[in-house]
Amino acid sequence: MTLSYKNGEMVPRGRVEVICGSMFSGKTEELIRRLKRAKFAHQKVEIFKPALDTRYSEEDVVTHEGNSIQSTPVENSASILLLGSDTDVVGIDEAQFFDDGIVDVCNELARKGVRVIVAGLDMDFTGKPFGPMPNLLAIADDVVKVHAICVKCGSLAYVSHRIVEGDRQVMLGEMNEYEPLCRDCYEQCNHTNTDTNG
Repeated sequence: MTLSYKNGEMVPRGRVEVICGSMFSGKTEELIRRLKRAKFAHQKVEIFKPALDTRYSEEDVVTHEGNSIQSTPVENSASILLLGSDTDVVGIDEAQFFDDGIVDVCNELARKGVRVIVAGLDMDFTGKPFGPMPNLLAIADDVVKVHAICVKCGSLAYVSHRIVEGDRQVMLGEMNEYEPLCRDCYEQCNHTNTDTNG
């Protein structure tokens, strides 16, 4: 943990780190890697995820590859502030599913000296900014954008393309519901769908 001086005393200096990108880009892998390093350094770590994300486990944060770390599912961002204040590092997965209060929660934890590491989708399946993620990116001390590989051409992926019916923004999915596409392939798919439907 980084320390700074305040009134002649060394105090922890909090920060907000955001890991973003499309589905299958390794966001949760990177989140787990950072959290495990913090645990290895004997820091007190708490991990949270939205209670609605039960794809692989109701309790744990789990990657598409099967790596996992114990977490606490919560219904809203306010719960994170209550449960994560007395700790060194707070990890938050699938931040796009949280309410807008998550931004204030991350700021408040950082003000208290907590290192906050957040992972989430920056865009939804239509290519629009997803939930509170744009505001989290704006207040972050550090942002890392990770990339999947486009399944059509092998370029760096830009967005998670939904390959099943449904126009709800929040729809939990895996490889049989979404595919990572680059910008060009995503636009080609959208033109094909528009031509087919039109």
